[in-house]
Amino acid sequence: MKAQSLSQAEHLLQEHAFCDSCLGRLFRKEIKKGSNAEKGLFLRTQLHQKHKTFAKDCWLCEGLTDEIAHFAGIITKALEEYEFETFLIGSKIDEDIQEKEQHLWDQEKLQDAEPMKMEINREIGKILEPQLKKTVDIPNPDIMAVIDTAFDHVTLQIGSLFIYGRYKKYQRGIPQTKWPCQICQGKGCKRCNYTGKLYETTVEELVAKKALEMTQATDESFHGSGREDIDARMLGTGRPFILEVKNPKKRHIDLAVLETETNTTFKDIIEISQLRFSNREEIARIKAAEFQKTYRVTIEASEPLNKEKLIKVAQSLQGQLIKQLTPTRVAHRRAHKIRERRIYNCTIESVEGIIASLTLETESGTYIKEFVSGDDNKTQPNLSDLIGIPCKVKELDVIDVKGE
Repeated sequence: MKAQSLSQAEHLLQEHAFCDSCLGRLFRKEIKKGSNAEKGLFLRTQLHQKHKTFAKDCWLCEGLTDEIAHFAGIITKALEEYEFETFLIGSKIDEDIQEKEQHLWDQEKLQDAEPMKMEINREIGKILEPQLKKTVDIPNPDIMAVIDTAFDHVTLQIGSLFIYGRYKKYQRGIPQTKWPCQICQGKGCKRCNYTGKLYETTVEELVAKKALEMTQATDESFHGSGREDIDARMLGTGRPFILEVKNPKKRHIDLAVLETETNTTFKDIIEISQLRFSNREEIARIKAAEFQKTYRVTIEASEPLNKEKLIKVAQSLQGQLIKQLTPTRVAHRRAHKIRERRIYNCTIESVEGIIASLTLETESGTYIKEFVSGDDNKTQPNLSDLIGIPCKVKELDVIDVKGE
């Protein structure tokens, strides 16, 4: 150890009473081995100082370093109801102590000193890892416990649980996610029957119900890979989603049981499948993914349709690029711009009078209703113009979401 550092340590001990932990923490980079308390003891030995200052008499920590085991016990009790595999410890220290510490660093130019909070966090973690048989994880813990050292109070920051799956929606008139009442903005009023919601239920609420019960969580967020119209069904293999379960007490849930119970409870309304645990990073992936989609569309024309002409038009649409100005029905919540989308395939299934059924395979983000109607020529080309008869979508089903 440098003579200059030893001289500085001697000067500090003449000025203030330091416990071994606080003394060693000030010179943590000078002495490579041992805990801060061991480093402090080494310094005293080098300086031939026999007098030992106990933590309760320490000018800097005022006894905090002696309470680490006590804080670990409080945190252990706070974590009893929660399932987790990884954790992280944080701490809140009295402002007067922190200001004293910072002033000392500045005055003595102790740029390499370790903050007291860091030592307390680390030492509590070292106690809890073997005791709880869990692992400290700094970047991504399941749960973070923050101890207020002045009041012995623990605040828990619980990492979300992420569940990937696919959902099918068998009933029309159900939106994917919750819509707050436009009158009361979710507060509850006579118009929404004091529910705060525009629609009675949603795919989100039905998918989340059993998951919230099983995890004993407080809230959730639903992240879908796109969304179908409220009046469209979602069939086939379903649409990818990730359910973010917030503040779960239970993390070790059986996804097979969750799937079965959800599908039994909401039979003929929704169905979920392919459940697995996921992570926050995958949300960005499914949000950004441009999955090719296949639709079954029932159209209604203003006059009887000619099947041969309809088939010829369908054949001409193979690989066709269309341009869609933001549709009238979503103009209030979408940017006003022209979007280019490709029609990969169009097949006529049946034609009876003014009703026809067709299958459309399109690029992600294609507005199918506007492609059929033209939306006052905002979509070009469009089916109504190509067959020369005004048409509209009578029924719409998503029957495949590709790309996984």
